[in-house]
Amino acid sequence: MTDRPVWIPGPEHPITIVPTTGRVTVRIEGRLVADTNDALTLQESNYPAVQYLPLSDVDQEVLTDSATTTYCPYKGEATYFDVLGIPDVIWRYREPYDAVAQIAGRVAFYPDKADISVR
Repeated sequence: MTDRPVWIPGPEHPITIVPTTGRVTVRIEGRLVADTNDALTLQESNYPAVQYLPLSDVDQEVLTDSATTTYCPYKGEATYFDVLGIPDVIWRYREPYDAVAQIAGRVAFYPDKADISVR
């Protein structure tokens, strides 16, 4: 990975991470697959905010490792999980870059593949 660029968030591309106020639940095809009071909200530049949940608060029985990987120069290499047979519903950064180290051990769900509720 040494040939990949590593970019630091700044005024031109800010990233903030704050504790989420409230409970976050995630349902897929009506089934509750995650429930936590310990989510983090990551706001990156002008993208929609993303909820990062502890992996331990996700139903492990619905997860299957995916072969998909992607790379973000601000966060690092992402790996994916399929959920209930739906491909690449969840992503995570196993070893996120220092600027976003708070998301280590956490996962995020694609909002077009899951019903994410913050209450």
